[in-house]
Amino acid sequence: MDATTLHALAAACGGVLLCGDGAVAVTDICKDTRALKAGDLYWVLSGENFDGHQFVSAAAAAGAAGAVVAREVADVPADFPLIRVDDPQAALVRLAHWYRDKLAARVICLTGSNGKTSTKDFAASVASTRFAVNKTEGNLNNHIGLPLTILSAKSTDQVCVWEIGMNHAGEIEPLASLARPDIGIITNIGVAHIEFLGSREAIAEEKGMLGEALSPNAVLVLPEWDEFTPSLAARTKARVVLAGTSDGLRAEKLRPSTHGLDFELVHGGEKVAAHLPVTGDHMVRNALLAVSAGLELGLTLRECASGLAATKLSARRLACLDVRGVTVLDDSYNANPDSMEAALHALRGLPGGGRRFAVLGRMGELGSYADEGYRRVGRTAATTMSVLIAVGPETGPMAEAARHAGNVEVHSVADTGEAAKLLRELARPGDAVVLKGSRAARMERVLEDFS
Repeated sequence: MDATTLHALAAACGGVLLCGDGAVAVTDICKDTRALKAGDLYWVLSGENFDGHQFVSAAAAAGAAGAVVAREVADVPADFPLIRVDDPQAALVRLAHWYRDKLAARVICLTGSNGKTSTKDFAASVASTRFAVNKTEGNLNNHIGLPLTILSAKSTDQVCVWEIGMNHAGEIEPLASLARPDIGIITNIGVAHIEFLGSREAIAEEKGMLGEALSPNAVLVLPEWDEFTPSLAARTKARVVLAGTSDGLRAEKLRPSTHGLDFELVHGGEKVAAHLPVTGDHMVRNALLAVSAGLELGLTLRECASGLAATKLSARRLACLDVRGVTVLDDSYNANPDSMEAALHALRGLPGGGRRFAVLGRMGELGSYADEGYRRVGRTAATTMSVLIAVGPETGPMAEAARHAGNVEVHSVADTGEAAKLLRELARPGDAVVLKGSRAARMERVLEDFS
């Protein structure tokens, strides 16, 4: 955030400065005292199991410039600036709307069932070949994360790449209205969060709100390969660009390696050698969406390729590691049936003749689709893997389907500790392993114990 006085911030968020020096200027807002730096404005937020007001005194002691609160707090210096608001969450959104009006940067906003964060990382790296870029850190893509991301931008930023997500109906539209994108990207329509929306059609309806929020002067980038693309395109006033078409932007001659994936970017009669520092055909599809956005920014195909090669992906997204001679694809950040199948195919595509191990944990938010989702993954593992280690009781249908469907060695274990022990016994140098599961499964613990 550009330096802004407490007086201006209070007015913009609908608050009242109760005490302290309103001329003090801040450049950063923090909602967690554990990450707070001296000079930050501490923004009190509360949830079912915590109340941020309990930490105002800690923020003051850490050197915060002030705090935004909804009620009186004790144990702070008398001159410590306090901005009183009725609802801190609503006030944060009001402030983000106000600050978004001040930004001149072109905004790329993306959503989808899978690949959001990787596509965001690709798009930001592509744009940074020519422009100053602000992007969503990690997956701060909800009603708190997006406002904080907007407020982290500066007037010197030329392009902003912001991710928005949801797990319930009605969440995309307010986020898209806040972001006001110039370029929207919908990565795909899968089964992530199907527990709360009930069907892929309902998921498409919600994700498509990004397209509906775009102005006629904006651009919506859609994947040619997704069956919901025609219906999503019909719902937007924006110009639609399809990635992956035979006569438009596409990828050819894919050549996976242990260091990533080489291919050719093809567009408008031009061919450029490209490299991704990650493997998997699905990652190439994410890269095509990012390059489509880059071309809309006016970048050359060669600049886009350079940006892809320089991408630093967020943690635990198919990170390729060597552990005692065993290749490990750490894709443990999150999981759903679509992304699990993509990870299995990515591992199968790696060069080398060793055995392929899949260590897979639970998948969240599947609801009534859980049994079929696990069985889908089990059937895919049976045709792509040498060994499946299914972790946790929820993965029983996965193991059963794999045993029934193919010639694969299947093990069911209770937890990540047992999985790591079994992997140490079975895996040998030259083998390759993929780790994946929903965030709550903490599949990274397998890697920690295996290492």
